[in-house]
Amino acid sequence: MSDEPVRLPLVLAEPKGRKKPPPHLADLDAEERKARLVELGLPGFRAKQLSTHYFARLVDDPAEMTDLPAAQREELVAALLPDLMTPLRTLEADKGTTRKTLWRLFDGALVESVLMRYPGRVTMCVSSQAGCGMACPFCATGQGGLQRNMSTAEIVEQVVAGSRALARDEVAGGPGRVSNVVFMGMGEPLANYKAVIGAVRRLTDPAPDGLGMSARGITVSTVGLVPRIRQLADEGIPVTLALSLHAPDDELRNELVPINTRFSVAETVEAAWHYAQTTKRRVSIEYAMMRGINDQAWRADLLGDVLTSYGDWGWVHVNLIPLNPTPGSKWTASDPADEREFVRRLEAKGVPTTVRDTRGREIDGACGQLAAAPDGA
Repeated sequence: MSDEPVRLPLVLAEPKGRKKPPPHLADLDAEERKARLVELGLPGFRAKQLSTHYFARLVDDPAEMTDLPAAQREELVAALLPDLMTPLRTLEADKGTTRKTLWRLFDGALVESVLMRYPGRVTMCVSSQAGCGMACPFCATGQGGLQRNMSTAEIVEQVVAGSRALARDEVAGGPGRVSNVVFMGMGEPLANYKAVIGAVRRLTDPAPDGLGMSARGITVSTVGLVPRIRQLADEGIPVTLALSLHAPDDELRNELVPINTRFSVAETVEAAWHYAQTTKRRVSIEYAMMRGINDQAWRADLLGDVLTSYGDWGWVHVNLIPLNPTPGSKWTASDPADEREFVRRLEAKGVPTTVRDTRGREIDGACGQLAAAPDGA
């Protein structure tokens, strides 16, 4: 059997004909929530009460919504708070401070989210698509293909569920709150642009319209959809952009990140630089270290040259990621000595570089691994 990666076609649009999830208040802004209730013959002012229960009180039991009239409660909850996803499995690592949850969506699609507690902060890693159409050969999700885009509310619900678990003291370390959200789970966030931007707005809207998070605590990752990067720069939301580059040269990046055949390294980095210039937010360059593939010292030098060609005003930071390999994969993590040399060479060129703290290796930590074996096989 050949160890060459299976070449899947890039998919930028979800398959047609799929049913959409039921509308949820997280899909709507405050005025739209009122309008939906009125359309259903229900009092519009109840929308704010439902929003307060969902975003501020983190309530998921209608029986606790005692300010809603008992005769209308079921109808109001059905109108704006339908069940969107069901937890199938939750696995813990790092003494309970890392929790990975496998969710079944309303149509049976499977997605994953991860809660990671660090000293002083809690980060939620969320999925934006069921599957992914980018076909990166080293990624478990990419090898499964795209099933569908997630709705804004399905994305938000992952964060709200993590917030509930923290508020209820279900996570090691005592009660807390989600301070950071990273769109680095399953899917390519910018290929589901409208829903992702909607989710960012719900996360940052002040309570009770949203969770009231700081946009600076939100990171949106992309493999490099250049037009969408430029569009994101003009949204007026100062989220952090994370560009999954993984190679500094087109020859290798065409293999590792097939979208590079449409948008070259130069075009992609130029768009990231434009984002930094427009938003005054430093861009994170994500670089998964793969033994013998992209971890050569000369590639570190080339990466440094590519990034510093736009000036040395601190617009960029490199985040090296020790690869979390999928079972049976030829893609393995770099030797620690090669990793250290990579860091040394980037820093020698003036590029700030860190190595990501890896979490959850013992709980199928790489995105897509749990969904690929939902029953633990």
